[in-house]
Amino acid sequence: MGRRTVALLLAAACATGALTSCSAKSTPEPTPSTSPTAEITRTAESIRNRAPARAFPVKTRKLKLSRGEDRPLPTTVWYPATGGGPFPVIVFSHGLTARPGDYADILSRWARAGFVVAAPAYPHTSAGVAEFNVVDLLNQPADASYVLTRVLALDGRAGDPLAGRLDPEHVAAAGHSGGGITTLGMLSGTRDDRLTAAVVLAGRQVLPGTFTGSPVPVFFVHGKLDRTVRYADGLAAFQAVPWPKALLTLPTAGHVVTGGRQFDLVADATIDFWRSSLYGDAGALRRLEQRDNLDSDL
Repeated sequence: MGRRTVALLLAAACATGALTSCSAKSTPEPTPSTSPTAEITRTAESIRNRAPARAFPVKTRKLKLSRGEDRPLPTTVWYPATGGGPFPVIVFSHGLTARPGDYADILSRWARAGFVVAAPAYPHTSAGVAEFNVVDLLNQPADASYVLTRVLALDGRAGDPLAGRLDPEHVAAAGHSGGGITTLGMLSGTRDDRLTAAVVLAGRQVLPGTFTGSPVPVFFVHGKLDRTVRYADGLAAFQAVPWPKALLTLPTAGHVVTGGRQFDLVADATIDFWRSSLYGDAGALRRLEQRDNLDSDL
């Protein structure tokens, strides 16, 4: 699929309202339908640190990052305030017309569980930008990889709050809606070989490229009644991934899966996935396998 074709597809999606607003703010959720069940497995290799047995207090910080003069990437980092780590690092991509802060509830939950989460605001798709352009999703996988590089570099910076506390061997990507598209782009056409796990919340596959390289476990979460990114499109992305994967279907949820009635379910399930895939926590994997409406394609 060529760049021009992808640009046309993204523009068409925006024109029809399919991707015009992907923020994490809660909206009323429609009424129920049915969904699948199943499991995910992942063999953890060279785990440097077993999963934390306690929750951590969380701090946030702002990084003034930029990938060139015309691509500012102000980044919010949520991280454990205590503990030596090393902690896995997750880069999170927001949805269209959203901001990293819109996802503070779930990202701080991940940090409390023992993960460092870096969330950039993208220059042409975040809320309040001067020139909104949905086609700029094409550039966001490279932006996210750049942010990962800069955050991981803090591990070796003497005196930094994250110095010596990051685990460069266990690095992940996650995103909601347009950010889910960005995350899938990091696993395909703009592959980041450092990634060892990924979470896609209400996302779909639009960007060019096939899934190649070392297997990466991917956890999808999608509302069955999503009217912004159709459930069928999320299911198609899930089915296209050739690696260990799972799909958690939310039968009564719409597009927003990071707030509202489903918040605790999504937060707990994603943490179990992160603990399993990034820490090798067998107990977390067992909990994940026991969830209702979980499907696998191994």
